[in-house]
Amino acid sequence: MNGRVMLRSVFRCLRTNPVSCQRNMSQSSLAGKVAIVTASTDGIGLAAAQALGKRGAHVVVSSRRQANVDKAVALLQSQSITVTGTTCNVGKEEDREKLVQLTLDQCGGIDILVSNAAVNPFFGNIMDSTEGVWDKILSVNVTSAFLMTKLVVPHMTKRGGGNVVFVSSVAGYQPMQALGPYSVSKTALLGLTRALAPELAQSNIRVNCVAPGVIKTKFSSALTGSEDIMDEFKKHMSIKRVGEPEEIGGVIAFLCSEDASYITGETITVTGGIGCRL
Repeated sequence: MNGRVMLRSVFRCLRTNPVSCQRNMSQSSLAGKVAIVTASTDGIGLAAAQALGKRGAHVVVSSRRQANVDKAVALLQSQSITVTGTTCNVGKEEDREKLVQLTLDQCGGIDILVSNAAVNPFFGNIMDSTEGVWDKILSVNVTSAFLMTKLVVPHMTKRGGGNVVFVSSVAGYQPMQALGPYSVSKTALLGLTRALAPELAQSNIRVNCVAPGVIKTKFSSALTGSEDIMDEFKKHMSIKRVGEPEEIGGVIAFLCSEDASYITGETITVTGGIGCRL
């Protein structure tokens, strides 16, 4: 088919079936949706809020420090994104409940949860880690992710469905040296995704997960700041560079869109080609 014939075909489609064509063009729009993104004033969380907001969602951002919240809200507003911000430590029940209630009060409902909050208070040999380290990591990285989901599901159900996205890590597939407990917590999110998906599908709620590789954030600066470590990582990468937060945010937004309407219970690895399997 030459160029003129192709153009005539497209224009014919627009004339004869404008509703279908319009639907195809607006398929990934999130206009009217409300999205909670935890730990979203920097890095991957902020990039996810930007990606969702640019597609029309009202985003609710949070972190533990008010100054960080204020800075993120100002940035998102400057990009014409509808945003609400509040402090929240997801490890505290009262903060989780406050975040959900504020979203309901300000936005009228909840359609999307992006669970991004994570901590790593330990760096070293896994056999040197303590019970306190394990309690902290699993409480914030896994248990709080589930409890946030449990809080928002009834409100998603009232809206006819929704989307939950957990942010895991390539470390969930291949534990990183000196990050043993953290790596295990990220593996647990893969299992949580698979466990929740069939149950929540009954309420038209899709549950998926994103496993980023090495991404340029403050959280990963200990890795990206070491030339030796990065040289080792690059041996396993097809794309020989560190990823950008925006490259994760776009995948998260895709999973929350109608373009991904037949995807649930899956983990998308965004690693520059690092092999991932359990």
